[in-house]
Amino acid sequence: MDDDPDNKRDLDRVSVGSLYGEVQLFQPMTVLDMSHTGARIETRFPLHIGSLHDFRLSFGERSLIVKGRIVHSEIAQLKGTDALYRTGVEFVEPTEYVSKAINEFVDALKEMQSVKPIIDAEITE
Repeated sequence: MDDDPDNKRDLDRVSVGSLYGEVQLFQPMTVLDMSHTGARIETRFPLHIGSLHDFRLSFGERSLIVKGRIVHSEIAQLKGTDALYRTGVEFVEPTEYVSKAINEFVDALKEMQSVKPIIDAEITE
């Protein structure tokens, strides 16, 4: 162990040479539509077809992470050097908890969208 009083490590670090890895960062996205098994999203960056990603979805107070596979992607809008990408995501082996949350959310949206508006009006002569 190091005699440095500012060193708060319990164990010494060991040089590993050239060990490579990756870091995952959550980037903003817009979910355009969703089903029980996938979603169509919009991002400012491309996602490669066939790649797997973790997606964080927020349903009000409930937030969850679901793994998804990119099934299609296209440039939706191009302005100068800025692009918007529309991408199809297939959910991959979601846990029971995640499936239940997605199903409840999608079913609630379907129910709200299927209710016909009631128009209250009067006819004047």
